[in-house]
Amino acid sequence: MAKIVIAFASMSGNTEEIADLLKVSIEPFEHEIDLAEIEHMDVNDLLQYDGILIGSYTWGDGDLPYETEDFYEDLLSIDLTGKKAAVFGSGDHAYPKFCAVVDLFEERLKECNAELIQEGLKVELTPDTQEEIDECVDFAVNFASQIGE
Repeated sequence: MAKIVIAFASMSGNTEEIADLLKVSIEPFEHEIDLAEIEHMDVNDLLQYDGILIGSYTWGDGDLPYETEDFYEDLLSIDLTGKKAAVFGSGDHAYPKFCAVVDLFEERLKECNAELIQEGLKVELTPDTQEEIDECVDFAVNFASQIGE
C-alpha cells in the first residue's frame, strides 16, 4: 500500500471538485490518501508520500494563484527523487493560457527530480460532462495503478 497526497488550490471549488473525484477514484486501490490544501502545506510534507498529485487553478493570464506561490518557490528546496507525481488543474478557455499552471508545476516537479508518470490533466472549469468525469477517473486510476509498482 502506497501513501498518496492530493494537494490542491481551489478558489471557486472547481479544482477541489476534481481533487475529490480523484480521491474517490483512487480509494478502491487501498492506498492511503491525504487530501490537503496547498496553502496549509509545507513542501517537506511531500517527502513522506510515495505518490504526489498537485492540482491548481490558473489565475489570470497563466499565473500561479497567490496561495500557491510560496509552495511553488519552496519546492526548489527539496529533492523528490523516487517520488511519482502528476499534476491536474482547472482552467477557462476564455483566457489565452489554458491551465498554464499545470505546465508550471510539471516543470517544477521535474526540477525537483520527481518522476512525472503521466501527462497533466486539464479540465475546463469543472468536470460536469460524463466525458470529463471519465477523463478524471482514468487519470486517477492510471496514477493509482502505477504507484503500486
